[in-house]
Amino acid sequence: MRISGKWKRKSEREEPAPHKRASHHSPQCAAEPAASPGPASAPAPTPAPAAAHTRDEKLSPPPGPPPASGDPPSEERARRSSSRHAQEAPPARRSCYQILLVDDHAVVRHGLRTLLASQPDIEVCGEAATGPQALELVRRERPDLMILDLTLPGMDGLEVMELVRQQSPTTEILVLTMHFSDELARAVLRAGARAYVLKSDADMDLLAAVDHVRHHQPFFTSQLAHAMAQNFLQSPTQSGPNGISLTPREVEVVTLLAEGKSNKEAASSLGVSSRTVESHRNHIMRKMEFVSFSDLVRFAVRENLVAP
Repeated sequence: MRISGKWKRKSEREEPAPHKRASHHSPQCAAEPAASPGPASAPAPTPAPAAAHTRDEKLSPPPGPPPASGDPPSEERARRSSSRHAQEAPPARRSCYQILLVDDHAVVRHGLRTLLASQPDIEVCGEAATGPQALELVRRERPDLMILDLTLPGMDGLEVMELVRQQSPTTEILVLTMHFSDELARAVLRAGARAYVLKSDADMDLLAAVDHVRHHQPFFTSQLAHAMAQNFLQSPTQSGPNGISLTPREVEVVTLLAEGKSNKEAASSLGVSSRTVESHRNHIMRKMEFVSFSDLVRFAVRENLVAP
């Protein structure tokens, strides 16, 4: 049968070329050049990977430091703000006047804390019932003021005062005691106390005394104010090693003790408590550098205070 040239040419046009079928089924063919040379037969490379790379670059910021203009990152702003506030903040413990309470009676310490709590710019930074506890708190807290009782177990108040003056010279001392004695008050002030207040007058005088001490002014309880103003600078009567002198009351204590009287008997003769005599005795021993009670007796004999 004879096929006309018209139908033959139509059949040839409908049959796809072999390299186009391979391009449809294999992705590698899209990237490979055709076998026959010539620019007309070479397929153009696909730009898909480059386009994907371009999209990634648009989504993520370019490497390197942030632009000079504009605000710094939030983390940097927070760090700078925190550093600035830390430098500008004042020390917390100096916002209030710090007071240390030293008394061997818990009820007294509680009453003092309650009274001082009424003042908005005063803070009780600690409490101690013994001398060693007080020294440890002074070393750790460095209070502005220590309110100190003279009669403490194991270590009397005068000894605590001397050690505090060495350990923390900036800590002021206010003595709060139940003992009424102008001689004892003089000894206390010589040891470095700024104020002397009786416990019986604490409700009226304590806050005023704290205010005086805070402004580096002395304060004496009302019963002692006039006597102290007249007699504090009077000449002492007896001298010991290195020119150290005894007050008249201390001479009386030495005389009575050297005569063989006990603390209780000496206290009865002087009209004071036995604990006051004990405080005088301990202070005299340290002040005159007596090693033992025999040194006190020898001193009394040498100064003609008692018969040999």
